[in-house]
Amino acid sequence: MAESRYTRAKQPEQVRRALLDCAAAIAMDHGVAGVTVQAVAVAAGVTKGGLFHHFGSKQALIEGLFADLLAHVDAEIDAAIEADPKPRGRFTRAYVNAVFTGQAFGFATPWAALSMVVVTDPPLRRLWNDWIKARLKRHRTTDDAPDLQIVRLAADGAWLSYVTTGQTRMSAELRAVHARLLAQTYQRR
Repeated sequence: MAESRYTRAKQPEQVRRALLDCAAAIAMDHGVAGVTVQAVAVAAGVTKGGLFHHFGSKQALIEGLFADLLAHVDAEIDAAIEADPKPRGRFTRAYVNAVFTGQAFGFATPWAALSMVVVTDPPLRRLWNDWIKARLKRHRTTDDAPDLQIVRLAADGAWLSYVTTGQTRMSAELRAVHARLLAQTYQRR
């Protein structure tokens, strides 16, 4: 066991990744309230002190978990933008697809329900707001139009409706909303 801890001490990024992965698994199974320092440390095979070395508090761990989710969403959106040949509305289309069908954040992922915490947790809300503001600033030349903002807000509303009603798969109605929102990003107003 001592050799294992010594080896891990030399691989801090792997330990940090294990802590985030274990916290995510616990959060998906038991909600964010189930993410305790003890549970995550045990699941990752580290001491509580080892966890606190990487994350100074439970809140820091939760924020790290959310930041990790945003990094995955970022990568998914960037890949979609790169593959989209039409500049106007590119970010909005990528965002709408991330919300409806994305692998990191979409309706069908366990993260959809977990991300509800952002509504009630001020530090997570700040992380989300900073992320979306940075994205909108980065894509202002292609996506700074009221009609595209309406599409993004409608996607957010569809997401909120989906997670608060306890649905487990996207209905035909939501698939139609998804298609309609994407179609609206191609129309110039």
